[in-house]
Amino acid sequence: MISTKITQMLKIKYPIFCGNMMNITNPEFAAACSNAGGLGILASVMYRKPNPLRDAIRKLQSLTKNPFAVNVNLFPMLMPVKQIDLVKVMIEEGVKIIETSGHKAPEKYVPLFKKNDVTWIHKCAGVRYALKAASLGADIVEVVGYENGGATGRYDVGTVVLTPATVDALEIPVVAGGGIADGRGLVAVLALGAEAGLMGTRLLVTKECPIHENLKRALQKASIYDTTLVMKSLNATHRVWNNEAAQNVLQLEASNSEPQEIFSAAAGAKSKLMYDEGKLDAGIISCGQGVGLINDIPTMKELLDGIMKQAEEVIKKISNP
Repeated sequence: MISTKITQMLKIKYPIFCGNMMNITNPEFAAACSNAGGLGILASVMYRKPNPLRDAIRKLQSLTKNPFAVNVNLFPMLMPVKQIDLVKVMIEEGVKIIETSGHKAPEKYVPLFKKNDVTWIHKCAGVRYALKAASLGADIVEVVGYENGGATGRYDVGTVVLTPATVDALEIPVVAGGGIADGRGLVAVLALGAEAGLMGTRLLVTKECPIHENLKRALQKASIYDTTLVMKSLNATHRVWNNEAAQNVLQLEASNSEPQEIFSAAAGAKSKLMYDEGKLDAGIISCGQGVGLINDIPTMKELLDGIMKQAEEVIKKISNP
C-alpha cells in the first residue's frame, strides 16, 4: 500500500484525487470516487443556488462515509453565481475539505475556512499561484500541467517540470495532475515530489460516469492527438476534446468574434446535450492528452484498484531491475 502525507492527512485509501468536472461530478459520481478509495470532489457551481447545493451535499453524505471535497469554481462564467452563499452552505453542512480553483486565490474566503477547521486545497496552473495560495494559508496545493484537460493556465508548462518546481517552492503538500491515466503516471508524479495524483479525463470513461455511452466510446477511441486549446484569445485557455463544437469555438476566435459569443459557444448548457443525449458535436468537453491512454470502461473501483496495482508493480520493477 502506498502511503503519503496526503493519504494520512485526508484519511483516504489511495493518493488519487478524482478531479472536479462541472456538471459531471454530481453526488453519485463523487461518492463512487470516494468509495473506490480516492478523494471524490463535488462540483458546487452546477447547483448555482444554496438550497440545491445543500441537497446535493446531503445526498453525497448519504452515499459515502469516506472523505470527499466540494469545489468552489472561481473561473469567469457566462452567468456568475454568488459564491459566498455556496461556501456558507458547505460550512453549514459540515464539509471539511474544500477545493478552490480559478485564476486567483480566494482571499475573502480564507477566514471562513480557518474559523471552521476546513482543510483548504487550492488548484492552479503555476508556481506563482501556488505560492500565493500557500502564503494565504492553503493546506494543500494542486498544480496541473499543460497536458491537463480544462484550464491550462497561462504559462504552458508541462507536468514533469511544473510538479518538481512547485514542490521545491512550497513547504505544504502538493498534488499534481495533467496527463495521468494509469499507475505509471501516478508513480511519475510521486517520484517528482507530489504526495498524490489528480485525475480527470480518465474518470470520464468509467461505468459510473454520468455521461452518454456514445461519448464514453468516442473518448475510448481517441488518441493523444485528439485534443485542442480553446478560449486562448480570452485568457481562459482550456484543453478540450477536438470535436466539431471545439472547431466552431476556434473559428469564432480566429474571426475576432465578441467574447460573449465565444463564451456562449463554449457554454455548459450545450455540453449537457452531449452528456445527456450523446450528441457528440453539440458542445465541448474538457479533455486532457491522457485520453489517448484509455482502452477500457471499468467501474471506478476496478480503475483505482488497477491503477494502484500497476503503480506498485512499477515501483517494484524500478527497485529490483
